Amino acid sequence: MPSTSSFSSASPPSAITVAVDCMGGDHGPRVTLAACRAFLERHADASLLLVGAPAALASFSHPRGRVIPATEVVGMDDPIEIALRKKKDSSMRVAIQQVKDGAAHAAVSAGNTGALMAIARYLLKTLDGIDRPAIAPQLPNSKGGATTVLDLGANVDCDAEDLLQFAVLGSALVSALTGNESPSVGLLNVGEEAIKGSETIKKASQLLQKAANSQDLNFYGNVEGNDIFKGTTDIVVCDGFVGNVALKATEGVASMIVDFMRQEFSRGIFSKLAAIVAYPVLKALKGRLDHRRYNGAALLGLRGLVFKSHGSADEEAFGHALDRAYDAARNNLLDRVRARIAHAAPLLARTDAAFAVSAEAPVVIHA
Repeated sequence: MPSTSSFSSASPPSAITVAVDCMGGDHGPRVTLAACRAFLERHADASLLLVGAPAALASFSHPRGRVIPATEVVGMDDPIEIALRKKKDSSMRVAIQQVKDGAAHAAVSAGNTGALMAIARYLLKTLDGIDRPAIAPQLPNSKGGATTVLDLGANVDCDAEDLLQFAVLGSALVSALTGNESPSVGLLNVGEEAIKGSETIKKASQLLQKAANSQDLNFYGNVEGNDIFKGTTDIVVCDGFVGNVALKATEGVASMIVDFMRQEFSRGIFSKLAAIVAYPVLKALKGRLDHRRYNGAALLGLRGLVFKSHGSADEEAFGHALDRAYDAARNNLLDRVRARIAHAAPLLARTDAAFAVSAEAPVVIHA
């Protein structure tokens, strides 16, 4: 497996600057400004570039916060073409431009996901060796931690080579944020057996095993949907359709627990007594599944750091997204991604020679 020295990075920056799209999302400045204030109180070595309409941001005042004006806002239902071609002075675009210009180490937005990915890809471009950027959220698992799943939804149709690239990107992200230089990677499938799955999944499994053999990845093997929440592997690779369904399912379970608690407390005396007894356990479970704790998905594969917050994020959730962007910059995520890509370059190159995988090639499951 990759050693620590294999993917060492330059020294972390002495101070972190994050550009914030303060106008994006369902709530805009009402949430983003409060989250920004709290973020600056948590991180004495951080500064913020608050992007948006000056009038809407006039109430914000902090010595480490500076307003960058933008005259337009990308709506949550704006078509990508409008966001990319027509709204060239949107708060989303101006925030990402700060990363391109070197004024910020990372950008954060709760705005339209499709527009964010399109603008970020247009302005920052993809890293050499990466064809499709991926969105990498974290989902809670039963071990008390989180499983990184990618892709979240940027790429609905993926081939085997895309899944290999996602595994390399996810490994860099987890190693940067956790210090684990050899995080385990699982390939989401309908079963653990190597004979199961589509031809794309079977080929991806072979490619991932080949990457493991060359010490580019720590490939565990095939995993199933419940393994995401068991924490069987640190990373689960899948196409964007499946990843987005998994994310929404997690949010749905947390909401169901809240609704159940509310309903039981509103019923008869015996139901209320039972609810009171069960309340500490249900509250702990709700806290573990609370998607706000895991808010902030990295857009991986770009020549800059961009993080996506839930559009419905409240102050706490948006604050977590800011923290994730800060942590990524502090831990040199971009350098780590580049190092892993460079190490895996012979496998990532889309040539027949690089991807010549025999149909009879052995696949080691749970290695």
